[in-house]
Amino acid sequence: MRKLLIILFIFCSCLTHAQMLDPVKFHTALTTSADGTGVITFTAYIEKGWHVYSTNLGGDGPVSATLRVNSLNGVKLIGRLTPSAGEVTRYDYAFRRNVRYFEHQAVFRQKVKFTKPKYSINVSLEYGACSDHNCLPPDEVPFVKTGTSSKAASIKEKDDKAADGNKLAALPEADTATAKATAPAIQPATIKTDNTASVNGPLWKPVTKDMPSNDGSDDIASQSLAYIFLMGLLGGLLAVAMPCVWPVIPMTVSFFIRRGENRRQGIRSALAYGASIVVIYMLLGIAVTLLLGPSGLNDIATSALFNVLLFVLLIMFALSLFGCFELQLPARWANAADSRAGNAGGLLSVFLMALTLVLVSFSCTAPIIGLLLAGTAVSGNYLAPAAGMLGFAVALALPFMLFAMFPSWLKSMPKSGSWMNIIKVTLGFIELAFSLKFLSVADMAYGWHLLSRTTFLCLWIAIFLFLAFYLSGIIHFRSDGDSRPHPVVSVMLGMLSAAFAIYMLPGLWGAPVPAVSAFAPPAADTDFSLSKTTAKARFTSYEEGMAAARAEGKPVLLDFTGYGCVNCRKMEGAVWTDRRVADMLNNDFVLISLYCDDKTPLPQPITVTESGRQRTLRTTGDKWSYLERHKFSSNALPYYVAVTADGKPLSPSRGYDEDVAAYTAFLDKALKKFREQ
Repeated sequence: MRKLLIILFIFCSCLTHAQMLDPVKFHTALTTSADGTGVITFTAYIEKGWHVYSTNLGGDGPVSATLRVNSLNGVKLIGRLTPSAGEVTRYDYAFRRNVRYFEHQAVFRQKVKFTKPKYSINVSLEYGACSDHNCLPPDEVPFVKTGTSSKAASIKEKDDKAADGNKLAALPEADTATAKATAPAIQPATIKTDNTASVNGPLWKPVTKDMPSNDGSDDIASQSLAYIFLMGLLGGLLAVAMPCVWPVIPMTVSFFIRRGENRRQGIRSALAYGASIVVIYMLLGIAVTLLLGPSGLNDIATSALFNVLLFVLLIMFALSLFGCFELQLPARWANAADSRAGNAGGLLSVFLMALTLVLVSFSCTAPIIGLLLAGTAVSGNYLAPAAGMLGFAVALALPFMLFAMFPSWLKSMPKSGSWMNIIKVTLGFIELAFSLKFLSVADMAYGWHLLSRTTFLCLWIAIFLFLAFYLSGIIHFRSDGDSRPHPVVSVMLGMLSAAFAIYMLPGLWGAPVPAVSAFAPPAADTDFSLSKTTAKARFTSYEEGMAAARAEGKPVLLDFTGYGCVNCRKMEGAVWTDRRVADMLNNDFVLISLYCDDKTPLPQPITVTESGRQRTLRTTGDKWSYLERHKFSSNALPYYVAVTADGKPLSPSRGYDEDVAAYTAFLDKALKKFREQ
């Protein structure tokens, strides 16, 4: 069952960047009143994790919900498009402003007045939708309606002519500019078919079937599970070195050896003891998975409240490791488990002894388990908590089993001492640093503006400098007990910690600092930046850019983006500012940025057939959005795909992911394939 789930997760991951997203469903309606007025209602049903932006966000923000007028006859608009209550207001670091949007459901209403007995309405709602990983190009929801209004029959003819909705003057003054920018110069009835040749040429040929797939080395799901297991393994090894666990190992192993009638039986009991530890911690990981479920894991990854709780919890764990107080479970729990272990027999007694160890060592292992479960929960991977706990339990149980199999090793086992407290305090510094990551998520969600990228890096630099001072013996904690010089290994680790703090210093002035990009706020939130390194698109026209690539003999990187795409700005600020990425995009590729929300009208509207129905492309953004859907079967923004000058794909496509190393590998793979060809 576990293998089946992994295969399904891998399969879904491989399709992430080559699928048509449809997270918003609309229902439209027209309600009329006896006074000759009516209301056009657009109701959006939004999938969990997505949001639809509200109205009037300004030209330098995300895509606002806007009413586009195609034709009106016998009807005039009254006032503006009005959103329903329930907006979420959040500060957006990419646009450096507050944005308003809806989650789960949104309702937009436009009031109208009937001016003739017979009326016809042809309007559409343009909207923008985003998640934490993707944005969609601006899309339209059409509303076409004809009918009669008895109330309008008594209206005078001269009022009918003045109220004719085909004229832009009938629009509210505030909406006139929008209508001029969005209304097509030529109605679809006069479209010339000659222009469709520009979207039917060889460069527009669909290549979905030719898109390379990710091999096993690039698979996201398998890498993340392996990484989480290894992190759990490392956490378990740290737990073994804690004062609550290390001294217990020789006593427990000696007990099993003496308890058995022979050495083989003692080893068997020790192996059962280790297996029991694995089972107990695996049950904890499975419980987290079952309690939250796949959707729950994804929800809490972006839940501001949950991230605040994790921040507070990790601060408490850090203070506990520093020796400010000790975390303990009720003593009666451990006493009860120990008492039953003494009365029970066989495997049950071994299991209860393992449970006793888990309860007694809680004060030392809880901070590690808390950090591990926090990291796996926000990963969004359904199997992550179980994988993390498996790694932790295996590492914790391994010493008990090995020492039982080779008792002579107990003589060379390092004695308990101050080195265990050094490990404990070091882990406290690490927990303190990671707590800021969770606070940063909540800070961006609520728009508190407490942790800019600069502030975050300042705190991390301070934390790792103090860790360096501690490991070098310059500062001491009360729990150290004495002020003897720290071991040589500790001093060397202190030097590494100081070097890491120095490495982060350029980030205060806008340097990318790739090693912390996954933890720190986006680069766009730097208070001041001296870095001018960034990738710049040479072309914003598909045909012109491809012609240049043919002339220069270079591969092409197509960047499907949008002026109102939040995640596009994050990628440009966090990834394209990396020196190697910028050099490759500026020198080795022809970079073409295609803005799918560009409102520039086409010289002539283009009629295309898509999904069995005709669609009219009126703006440049419509054209580039259609190119992405038609050629690559995708409608997510940002969307990056490397192609040859004749439009053939060179590597798997890529979406929103601020992993600079992975993006560099994506470009390297495309360049290698191009040079081979």
